[in-house]
Amino acid sequence: MSKWFLPIFNLKTDSMKRVLTAFVLLFAGMSSFAEVDYRVIPLPQKIEISPKGGSYVWNRSDVREILDLKTDNPEAYVITVNKKGVTVHAATKSGLFYARQTLFKSVANEPEGDVLLPYATITDEPRFPYRGVHLDVARHFMPIDFIYKYIDILALHGVNQFHWHLTDDQGWRFEVKKHPALTEKGSVRQRTVIGKNLGIYDDTPETGYYTQEEMRSVVAYAAERNINVIPEIDLPGHMLAALCAYPELGCTGGPYTIWSDWGVSPDVLCAGNDKVIPFLKDVLAEVCEVFPSEIIHIGGDESPRDRWKACPKCQAKKAELGLSRESELQTYINKELDKFLSERGRVLMGWDETLEGGLSENAMVMSWRGVDGGIAAARQRHRAVMTPGGWCYFDHYQLKNTNPQDHNLQPLAIGGYTPLSKVYSYEPVPEQLSEEERKYIVGAQCNLWSEYILSPEHVMFMLLPRLAALCEVQWTQPEQKDFEDFKKRLPAMQNIYKQRGYTYCRRSE
Repeated sequence: MSKWFLPIFNLKTDSMKRVLTAFVLLFAGMSSFAEVDYRVIPLPQKIEISPKGGSYVWNRSDVREILDLKTDNPEAYVITVNKKGVTVHAATKSGLFYARQTLFKSVANEPEGDVLLPYATITDEPRFPYRGVHLDVARHFMPIDFIYKYIDILALHGVNQFHWHLTDDQGWRFEVKKHPALTEKGSVRQRTVIGKNLGIYDDTPETGYYTQEEMRSVVAYAAERNINVIPEIDLPGHMLAALCAYPELGCTGGPYTIWSDWGVSPDVLCAGNDKVIPFLKDVLAEVCEVFPSEIIHIGGDESPRDRWKACPKCQAKKAELGLSRESELQTYINKELDKFLSERGRVLMGWDETLEGGLSENAMVMSWRGVDGGIAAARQRHRAVMTPGGWCYFDHYQLKNTNPQDHNLQPLAIGGYTPLSKVYSYEPVPEQLSEEERKYIVGAQCNLWSEYILSPEHVMFMLLPRLAALCEVQWTQPEQKDFEDFKKRLPAMQNIYKQRGYTYCRRSE
């Protein structure tokens, strides 16, 4: 045997295997075998490739994980690749999870088997502590198996909050054991309008709800992927499905029918009915039992007051409380529930309308009607999540100059135009805020309302690849963002979509 080969067999077994692997690959003519690129989506904060070069032959599994990182950010991590192997330092299991995600995405498009990892140090942490994605299952129910897949999609993009919109005028999807009619009656919509409220209906029932056991399973599955599940029970408006089950909770007493159209029903919970607050507390008590999330979303948006103006009970309650406007009746409801949740160690979150009458100090606000709600919340020292429609509503069209009826290009959407480039351009922290006020902007979120989203495949098409753009808004520092560079990295993420069988929009604007 030539002396050239002798040093190889003096090495330890693992080292010998790696040297031999590299040798065989080099001389087998495998020119496609290349060192991987750590520039994944979302882009890590700092990637330092060793100036001396060198690569480690990695089997995709041997990673030394150490929980010793000293940092204020619990999701931070440091990956070190050198001749000794791959080492991850993190402060918590969350950091370890995101380090694994970065490594997985770095090699996902390489051929099976060992890969060459360039010697490097990757130092990373997310910009915002709240990185959310929303899904409305009230308008069109999504099967439980898809909810698991949806969570996998969120995990792939570094999302840590799943906002689950469970109730609305068009359907109630959360099992409440104390009030079973909510799902027995409230989960069944007899028909659905076709298209844009043109008065034509499909006459096909839309049904479905999640049992508490199923939702607990989802919570556990999400937790394994570092995702918190935030439930939303929208109130006091968007409650027609509940009124259909319990008509005595409305101002008129009914009869009520679950809405087959889109939009906002004028029928809301009766603010002057003494049964309403106990009913809502019953519902939220079971919500708290199922969901360990500190944050509980109560909606609070688009609640018309016409019924309250004409309702003797509401007017009597208004006089009893010494209120001057009907809008203050909603504030009364919000504050009752805010206190109820606070006593259970939970935090109330609501859409930006909930700011109108004041909230407790700990309450959170989700700004959807532009950015003004987030600005107002931050100035009042409320934590705010930015989700303005112009940038973050993924039920909008993502391609322009197409016939909405041409489903070969994109399916029917609610309207608007929110392309990939616009999502990527979004900056969640408004310039108008002072340095101190900016601390209250805790993150950003995209919303998927399902009036015109009919199936899991449709959901994925609307979400992807726009979520890839949003996740860099949520994770990466603004000075690192570069849309042209992002587009160069996007095909690698799209290949992962293909590998996993995700539906996505293949054009981008």
